[in-house]
Amino acid sequence: MLKRVKIGKISTPHGVRGEMRVLPLTDFPERFKSLTEAFLEDGRPVVVESARPHKQFYLLKLKGFDTPEAVMALRNMMLEVDRSAVAPLPPGHYYVFDLVGMHVFTADGEELGEISDVLKTGSNDVYVVEPKPLQDKKLPQILIPALKSVVLEINVSVQKMVVQLPEGLV
Repeated sequence: MLKRVKIGKISTPHGVRGEMRVLPLTDFPERFKSLTEAFLEDGRPVVVESARPHKQFYLLKLKGFDTPEAVMALRNMMLEVDRSAVAPLPPGHYYVFDLVGMHVFTADGEELGEISDVLKTGSNDVYVVEPKPLQDKKLPQILIPALKSVVLEINVSVQKMVVQLPEGLV
């Protein structure tokens, strides 16, 4: 399971005092307003001195990064938080990072493969499952609609999903 979660991508300096534009990569961008500690993707901890919304970005000031040049050294780095700092979701809702890597089984116990991606569509999400290869043959991906009638069980703690596939899906 992930230890840290990406919440933003550092873009460019803003002004001359070390503020930086951060593109939010979270469903809860307002989290930046109360953010006090985070990590750079290389593992360095950082202290957030201030954060405020600005267009599609948040402007952050990190302690110790006081010039545009210091901020430029961080350009395109990801900003992360500990997994424990992620906002809780209502029952039946899951973060994509919790689903990717999950093993998918049929109701009969047959393993279909692992979730490699979650596609966001207009009506419902679609789970992309990479099947296990058979004798050096790569099988095509299985696209499973995220519907209650199809997905019978999701257990994040054991990384297991149980599905009842509609006729003709595989």
